[in-house]
Amino acid sequence: MIWLLLNLIVTWYMVGLIWLIQIVHYPLFANIPAAAFPAYEHQNTHRTAWVVIGPMLLELFSALLLWWSPPPGLSSTLLGTTLGLLVLIWASTFWLQAPQHLRLSERYDSYAQQLLVQTNWIRTLAWTARGFLLAWALHQQLQ
Repeated sequence: MIWLLLNLIVTWYMVGLIWLIQIVHYPLFANIPAAAFPAYEHQNTHRTAWVVIGPMLLELFSALLLWWSPPPGLSSTLLGTTLGLLVLIWASTFWLQAPQHLRLSERYDSYAQQLLVQTNWIRTLAWTARGFLLAWALHQQLQ
C-alpha cells in the first residue's frame, strides 16, 4: 500500500506541474525576445530540472515497486496500464520534448516552440490519466 500512496502522491505532483507547463509555461516562450532566448532556455532547463528530475525518478521507482509488489486485490491490468502510461511519458520526454529544448537552446525557433506545446499534450494527458487511474486504485484498496 505504501508504494501505491507514494506513486499516487508523486504522480499528482507531476499532474499539477505538467498542466502549469502546458497551459502557462511553454506558450509563454513565444514572448521571450529571440536574442535573449538561448540564455533564457539554458536557465529554464537548469531550474526546471530541480523540480522535475527527482519526482520523475521517484515516480518511476515507486511505479516499478508497485508493479513488482502490488497490494492484494489490485488489478494487474490497471497497474500495467499505469506503468505503460509512464513509459509513454518517458519516451515522449526523451524523443519529442528534449530535442525541441535542444533546438531552442541554440536559438529561438517558433516551429520548435509550437511543436513543444503540441507534443507536450501527450505527457499532459498521460500524466492526468495516470493520476486518475491511481486514485481509482487507491479507492479500490480502501473499500
